Amino acid sequence: MEARTVVITGGGTGIGAACAQLFTLQGDKVFIIGRRAELLQKIAQETGSIAIVADVSTATSWDENILPQIQQYTDRIDVLICNAGGMGLGTVEDMSDQQWRQAISANLDSAFASIRGCLPFLIRNQGNVLFIGSLASLAAGPEACGYVTAKHALIGLMRSVARDYGRQGVRANAICPGWVKTPMADAEMQPLMEQHQFSLDEAYRYVCRDVPLQRPASAKEIALACKFLCSADASIITGAALVIDGGATVVDLPTLAFT
Repeated sequence: MEARTVVITGGGTGIGAACAQLFTLQGDKVFIIGRRAELLQKIAQETGSIAIVADVSTATSWDENILPQIQQYTDRIDVLICNAGGMGLGTVEDMSDQQWRQAISANLDSAFASIRGCLPFLIRNQGNVLFIGSLASLAAGPEACGYVTAKHALIGLMRSVARDYGRQGVRANAICPGWVKTPMADAEMQPLMEQHQFSLDEAYRYVCRDVPLQRPASAKEIALACKFLCSADASIITGAALVIDGGATVVDLPTLAFT
């Protein structure tokens, strides 16, 4: 059987890099795409994946840059993992038009352009696409209007793809992680570290104090869930948003006072 081709956007760090590690280990041909060349090359060397430096948020980039580079190696794409994202902090009142557009571009346009570019290959090979959402896809954190809005919309995009292309054999799912120890989350810990004189580990314990498992996930733990959803073992699963949050969303907030 021919090895699968896996394309991972935002593959230079965090969950994307952990996915690159797992998928290459099982024999898949993996392409990691992002804008930061140094990070991509480092992960490519560590995992044996192939790095492509590009902005994934436009059709032009896919048509003129990304797909031609992939097709130098293979004529198939079996799995697409839309992991690119970030940005979008601030309230409605605080955000400028430019910041809003950046948030939508980074989190939503990137996924839309990626699935549209890869869709003909996925249909041909009855492949699947996995969208990396967040708890922000389901609930609103404070002062993160652009991020929350885009991540909510990502679930709608996933469901549309699942609905429209299931009859052609394409599966589409999403994962919604809670806190995950990644460079992006590390940066989000900085204000707590400064305010309370916490170490990084103490800050993570603080934000997870009301989570049943009382800890963040590792990037590898999230990647293992991605590996399952993109495998034949999940062949009947499509249109699903899998929450991976250590139990955070089962907590009844009004009862926290009784804990």
